[in-house]
Amino acid sequence: QVQLVESGGGLVQPGGSLRLSCRTSRRIAGITAMGWYRQAPGQRRELVASITSGGRPDYVDSVKGRFTISNDNNTNAVHLQMNNLNPEDTAVYYCNADLGFGALNGYWGKGVQVTVST
Repeated sequence: QVQLVESGGGLVQPGGSLRLSCRTSRRIAGITAMGWYRQAPGQRRELVASITSGGRPDYVDSVKGRFTISNDNNTNAVHLQMNNLNPEDTAVYYCNADLGFGALNGYWGKGVQVTVST
């Protein structure tokens, strides 16, 4: 069973930065895109950023200019550099690997907590 292992979450003050990383437990062929989703308490899970295997990124409007997603196809890794964080970014962040059948049908990590607070 493939696992996605996330790291890099934590507590940061407003305006601070965090870098999330996600790696697969073993090499996976056929990944078409990897992405980061987040879910705040009482909210639906939303796509934050995704990147295709070809390196094309996409972002939700609320993080454009602040977050940067990058990937490494050789290691099935994806990273999310988050700058200028604000309390609205507080959520559990989940890594996803899409095998071409939609993100919901792909692999998911267990999530890491990101808390932005004074």
